[in-house]
Amino acid sequence: MAPSQSLEITVAGGGLGGLTAALALRQQGFRVTVLEAAPQLGEVGAGIQTAPNASRVLIGLGLRPEMERIHTAPQDQVRRRWADGSVIAQLALGQRVVDAYGAPYWHYHRADLHRVLLDACVAPEGAGPAVAVHTDAKVVELDRTDPDRPVAITARGERFAGDVLVGADGIRSSVRDLAGFDDTLVFSGEMAYRALIPGDLIAGDPATRFLLDRYHSTIWYGPDKHLVHYMIRNGEYLNVVGIVPCTEQVERDWSGPATAQDMVDDFADWDDRVPAMLSKAKDDVSAWALYRRRRDPLWVDGRVALLGDACHAMLPYQAQGASQAMEDAAVLAEELGAAGRSDMDGALSRYVHRRAKHAGMVQDASLQNMSFYHLPDGPEQRARDEKLRTFDGESDVSYDWLWRGSPLHDPDNEAITYQFAR
Repeated sequence: MAPSQSLEITVAGGGLGGLTAALALRQQGFRVTVLEAAPQLGEVGAGIQTAPNASRVLIGLGLRPEMERIHTAPQDQVRRRWADGSVIAQLALGQRVVDAYGAPYWHYHRADLHRVLLDACVAPEGAGPAVAVHTDAKVVELDRTDPDRPVAITARGERFAGDVLVGADGIRSSVRDLAGFDDTLVFSGEMAYRALIPGDLIAGDPATRFLLDRYHSTIWYGPDKHLVHYMIRNGEYLNVVGIVPCTEQVERDWSGPATAQDMVDDFADWDDRVPAMLSKAKDDVSAWALYRRRRDPLWVDGRVALLGDACHAMLPYQAQGASQAMEDAAVLAEELGAAGRSDMDGALSRYVHRRAKHAGMVQDASLQNMSFYHLPDGPEQRARDEKLRTFDGESDVSYDWLWRGSPLHDPDNEAITYQFAR
């Protein structure tokens, strides 16, 4: 069996999933090249959360010190009712999650977490060959003349050959389209407002100051809409995601600019604290059409493999899109690292076998939560609220199933024995 060091992997897409894959593959000894379509590598200004299943993967990649430096730790998960803000249910996070699941539930600025992953990929002193990262490198053509060495061709005509090409290039994956996978995109009918609200403005208003008293991960439930918010950078910003019916323009364009007033108007009849909060947003408000991919276990074609949103894009109602991509990355690297050149096709098949059903269940649960979150007031809403009070999960997946254990056969011991510094 050829050593991993002689094998080359091309990863199309330099987002969180692609960089997690690149780092995990680097640590298996592969020579990894990342092709990012954007002219500069980075993430949009928004928050992200890693539940224990994703935190465990990142800690297992040796990123614990950097995660501790950039994270914000919510102490509770709070569910609120739209009309009056009354608390439906509250679940302790913090140390309780670590004690129960062996890894933390943390919030970050996406750009901070992205930078941690990028630095680990390219650091010369890291384990394995440093990852080569190319920007302005959109993949526009595949050359599979040699089926064992797919070649990604960029818009500038550069050719990158590898033993495997990983399509981690998002919900509108070029690699997926070029490789001939079925079109599985489905529009949800909804869109997400995203905004970062300065924490000092939240602190300065008596109506919203309570959000800084104790860091929460908060979900407000209402008819046809819901709202999520949490602090990042230890109170520097309040990250806000508001889900509402989509406009025709945003559906057509996939995304577009929005304003604080747009958000206020859409939530004007909610508890007074909601428009008070949303009115403080500045110029970085945007709206994003919510598309998903239909559940489909076809993730591999020859030596082309899909990862993350390219194969299982899901609605954000489980907060698991990036987390599931990170699990994909860890399993893909483990299978390829164990196989070597003699069984790469088998390794890719095992990767799909280990991940497609699991990610598909999360896709389905996220879709079910779209209606579960948005029920009109009435008997079904009251039954939902009673279910939420038990906190055993939402639709068909429990937090215990989602957060416990590791996707790996050989998890790093540090990742399952994590403890906070007390």
